[in-house]
Amino acid sequence: MTFRKYLVLAGVTLFSAIGDSLLSRGMKDVGSISLGNVSHLVLVILNPWIALGILFLLSFFACYMTALSWADLTYVLPATSLAYVLIALIGKYVLHEQVTTMRWLGIVLITMGVGFVAGGPELTHAHAHPHQGDEQVAEPALTRGGE
Repeated sequence: MTFRKYLVLAGVTLFSAIGDSLLSRGMKDVGSISLGNVSHLVLVILNPWIALGILFLLSFFACYMTALSWADLTYVLPATSLAYVLIALIGKYVLHEQVTTMRWLGIVLITMGVGFVAGGPELTHAHAHPHQGDEQVAEPALTRGGE
């Protein structure tokens, strides 16, 4: 895997954790909202914490789509789940949330699972439409009659 691909996976992890944390911080300011009050939902977006959180989550989504363009979902999602570790750390030390022992145990198990996934291949099959510059080369599709 190239350095650029590692950066994309790091972007998915960081942008997700930071975006979710900023969104949580903003929602603590705003308080309870209802899906039935659309005008209030629109105004909530104007909260600077929430607006910044949305920008980070949009960056996460762009990196996530990029990663899925060259790797399997079963590789990308677990490999980027280290965001759970970051979210727990941000929750505890920045947002001052209580993180129970059971949550820490779950985070340790997730981290161990990430280690298993990271040791495997990023692709279990060739993509039908490889992108220019990717190392992965798709095998040519067979036409009818085996031509």
